[in-house]
Amino acid sequence: MQVPPEASGRLSDAWRFCVGTGRFELALRRDYQDSLALIQREIGFRHIRGHGLLSDGVGVHQPYEYAGARHVRHSFTYVDQVIDAYLELGIQPFVELGFMPSGLASGGQTVFWWHGNVTPPSSWREWADLVRATVAHLVDRYGLDRVRTWPIEVWNEPNLKDFWQDADQDAYHRLYEVSAHAVKEVDASLQVGGPAISPGSDEFLVRFADFVAERSLPIDFVSRHAYTSGPAQHVPFGVHQTLAPAAKLLEQFATPRRQLQGGPLEGLPVHITEFNSSYRPDNPVHDTAFHAAYLAPVLAAGGDLVDSFSYWTFSDMFEEQGIPTSIFHGGFGLLTHRQIKKPTYHLYAFMARMGDQVLARGDDHLVTRDSSGRVTVLAWAPVDVTGAPPVDGHGDGHTVRLSVPVGDAASAFELRSSVSEEKGNAWAAWCEMGRPRSPKARELDVLREAAEPVRSHRSLPVSGGYADLDLTLGRHEVTLVELTPVVDETPPWWNDGRLLGLGRPDREESR
Repeated sequence: MQVPPEASGRLSDAWRFCVGTGRFELALRRDYQDSLALIQREIGFRHIRGHGLLSDGVGVHQPYEYAGARHVRHSFTYVDQVIDAYLELGIQPFVELGFMPSGLASGGQTVFWWHGNVTPPSSWREWADLVRATVAHLVDRYGLDRVRTWPIEVWNEPNLKDFWQDADQDAYHRLYEVSAHAVKEVDASLQVGGPAISPGSDEFLVRFADFVAERSLPIDFVSRHAYTSGPAQHVPFGVHQTLAPAAKLLEQFATPRRQLQGGPLEGLPVHITEFNSSYRPDNPVHDTAFHAAYLAPVLAAGGDLVDSFSYWTFSDMFEEQGIPTSIFHGGFGLLTHRQIKKPTYHLYAFMARMGDQVLARGDDHLVTRDSSGRVTVLAWAPVDVTGAPPVDGHGDGHTVRLSVPVGDAASAFELRSSVSEEKGNAWAAWCEMGRPRSPKARELDVLREAAEPVRSHRSLPVSGGYADLDLTLGRHEVTLVELTPVVDETPPWWNDGRLLGLGRPDREESR
């Protein structure tokens, strides 16, 4: 295939707008901050979203009695430490309002190992005060100009009984109404939205849109989540699940705009504030090369459908099902504990090195160019969620052949970086080690080395402004090829044949 020399559009950065995280206070830990620093150096997300800002572990809501009356102190000790750390690392919050502080909860239902309360407030006035105080503190500490760029999302997956008592939509509507008004009372320019629903209850969004319109409530964006895994098949300390094809993720991304078309919320920004293959933090598919190849077409095309889609999550620092019992345990993270990079990490790092001018797209590739003239090709071997043999059928690999425009140069420098079942795959190396649950220092070093992509380089001839790429991809391979036109500065006296000092100098050199 010959790639057109002119750009057909710009590559959206919706894939890096936001990334997910474990509960809010985990950011106080050293391993968490080290992991986030690495992510930001090599990928560079803009926002970060997680649960638990208002849960007891952060300590914002502090009720007390004085002079025979109930009072509440709003304390932001941990909030300030976490957000200060975020900003120092070049990332800003995507604020989620939840869960319910126990001192304000109307019931005892909780979710997760860390007991996030998921019941409505016992006092709507006190909840409004809590939201207003929290948002006002953020504005006071970090400035309105900055905080108005932080989306504020009301709750998490209220369409599920696990996350909202009885999945009571009317009660969620009231929560949204009270919360949205409280946010806007701080400043009308602040962004508020929802309903952050999980897959499977799409009618929830339609009813929510009708309610917001009927009540003329403030809303600046719509949010939902996307996952493609089936029911959990439990084993000790883990699960296995079937997966729908990755195209189903893109279908879920497209659903909100389709549902809202022609309605009162048409045209609002749409944020997918969580997405992944499996919704479980103990599914080993997250750790594999398969997973990177599975998600590659989603990252390449998702920005055409939504304003952002947030990978859940950046790190295995995550305790919803309890404290992990092994370094690899199927966690959501792009990184394990101790900063071991998974293949999907490299998919994101490859995307971060792409240009912003789209030259071509295909079922197995994306071609871009940047302002310097560097052309980048992201290519992937299609996967089969049924476990069938490789797509090409013979085990010889998947081929991608492209003729790429590189401009007026005699040659192009090709740098290729790859991860696959055999390359840049720390999980495979860990399995070959015998799956040590707590790797020793030397083993950690080996795993980090095994996690690095395999890189190769060569000179490609250019003819008529084009260089021919003939890529053979291994099983579940994702590869990034960077092509840079060569400006040859080789001195006229250079002779490769004389590298070892052998041979005779020519007459011109000896003068």
